[in-house]
Amino acid sequence: MANAASETIDLDSILKQLGAFGKYNIVNYALLLFPIFLAGMYGSVFVFEGPDISYRCEISQCEGSNESFWIEHAIPRDKNELSKCKQYQFIGNYSQSNRTCSEPDFNKAVIEECEKYVYSDEDSAVKDVKERGEGRITFYFILDSPTAEYTRVARALRVMVRARGVVIAYLEECGLFNLGCQNWKRTLIGTIHNSGLFLSLPLTGIISDRYGRKVALSIACLMNGIFGFIRSFSTSYIMMLIFEFLEAGLGAGAYSTAFVLAMELVGPKGRVFGNTLINAVYVLGLMSLSGLSWWLQDWRLQIRIIYAPAFLGFTYLWILNESVRWLLSKGRQNEAVDILKKAMKMNKVDLSDDVLSPLSELGNAEDTKSKEVTPKEEENKSSFSRALKSNIIRKRVLVCSFLWITCTFVYYGLSINSVSLAGNKYLNFMLVAFVEIPANFACLLVLDRFGRKRTLITTYVLSACLCISLSLIPKDQKWLPLIIYLSGKFSITIAYSSVYIYVSEVFPTNVRQSLLAVCSALGRVGSTLAPLTPLLALYYDNLPAIFFGSMTLVASALVFTLPETINVPLPDTVEEAEKLSRRKDVKDNA
Repeated sequence: MANAASETIDLDSILKQLGAFGKYNIVNYALLLFPIFLAGMYGSVFVFEGPDISYRCEISQCEGSNESFWIEHAIPRDKNELSKCKQYQFIGNYSQSNRTCSEPDFNKAVIEECEKYVYSDEDSAVKDVKERGEGRITFYFILDSPTAEYTRVARALRVMVRARGVVIAYLEECGLFNLGCQNWKRTLIGTIHNSGLFLSLPLTGIISDRYGRKVALSIACLMNGIFGFIRSFSTSYIMMLIFEFLEAGLGAGAYSTAFVLAMELVGPKGRVFGNTLINAVYVLGLMSLSGLSWWLQDWRLQIRIIYAPAFLGFTYLWILNESVRWLLSKGRQNEAVDILKKAMKMNKVDLSDDVLSPLSELGNAEDTKSKEVTPKEEENKSSFSRALKSNIIRKRVLVCSFLWITCTFVYYGLSINSVSLAGNKYLNFMLVAFVEIPANFACLLVLDRFGRKRTLITTYVLSACLCISLSLIPKDQKWLPLIIYLSGKFSITIAYSSVYIYVSEVFPTNVRQSLLAVCSALGRVGSTLAPLTPLLALYYDNLPAIFFGSMTLVASALVFTLPETINVPLPDTVEEAEKLSRRKDVKDNA
């Protein structure tokens, strides 16, 4: 009976002869790229659900009069802008017949907190207008056109006056959430969403390693669709938070499952290119999210549009092929052989006898094992605990987890804070996302040429230098901060892509997704904290950039403790994974 090691060697040689991207690979990759595209939108949708918008205190005694006469006297300034949360004490005599306010009506010696807010027309759950509509109201004016007094009355009623006494009223329901001056509640939306990954990644990893990759992927897509769609009908802030968590907690593992399935679909030479393709499609999802938000200006409708396609992912349970490597690790050789023969037929490849003979042996071995006691099944049940008993594997999990924390913290932190850069926030987000495409192609060029370790160390150090330098640039500079910002996103994207590949190469097959899920789940500490970084800027503008730079410096030092994996076959057992750390030199196995 062939052991796991021989099965891996045979499989790698088969994949090499089948070709990295034949017709079979292309069809399956195309199927996998669909949930990855959706994951690009789902991972950052919270950025456009509750973005910070313009608003101020509502001065009910003055709202019907011309703002230019009183706004500067009613609202104090904060950093050269009108305060969002403060107002001067109103001391004027309020009269329904006289709604004109001026400087004497306010006591600038006393500053008060807002009780109500006047929001801008920007779309956000911060104010959350549930429905908008138009109605016609007719005023009968003495004159052919409305007078200034009637105009003030109309403004107080939140309507727009048009000629000849016709008023178009924009009817709005009261805001459901009303999160003005509650920045912690606004940023908590993203934190709750990303905290769901602590549940989803280990849970999906367990399902994937026990029941199969396509089962885990199909279930995750279904959960995305159900809970994401329900979230668009939230009637309260608490309901929104609950479904933010459930959608991510039960569905966010779709990306990691699709990634592992894709990495196991090709041989060593195809991993980096496959990863580059995956990341490019993920970026397209990010850019599509920003463009859709810009166009729709309705976060509820946006959520319904982007989550509806997730239901199609559940059909993968019937149309997607299972991972051959996973089937072999579970002793299901006949199923693996059938899929490999299907791939041979689609790719129009005739394998040599040296390759076909092990396939037959594997198929016959399955029939023999069905009649015997199957110690391998018992081994699979305890494989996760056996892996964690290894000191080398445990240390590797901890180090890889910190590398992941750093990548997610800086990566998502830069993306989230991009909407606060000067200019159009949608274009800024697109630009910061777009820079990931050349970064991923750069990753394709450097990983196989310079190796995983050297690439990670260099990009972490570069990210640190770029992020810290942001705090040294004068505020009057316009283009230089944006260039450095994009360069920082460029370098951390290379590091993030490298970490994904690296982590998938240092753990054994039968627990690969489980351990990758552990590292990714712990790494989500970074993405959970990232939505809170805009709050740091309230105390010091460059504090987020300093945090980003400090963490990347520590991560670069930890990379020195890890083994190199360039051109090394994926380890199938704990022993093979441990041997990676004992290698002094990694030779080219191409």
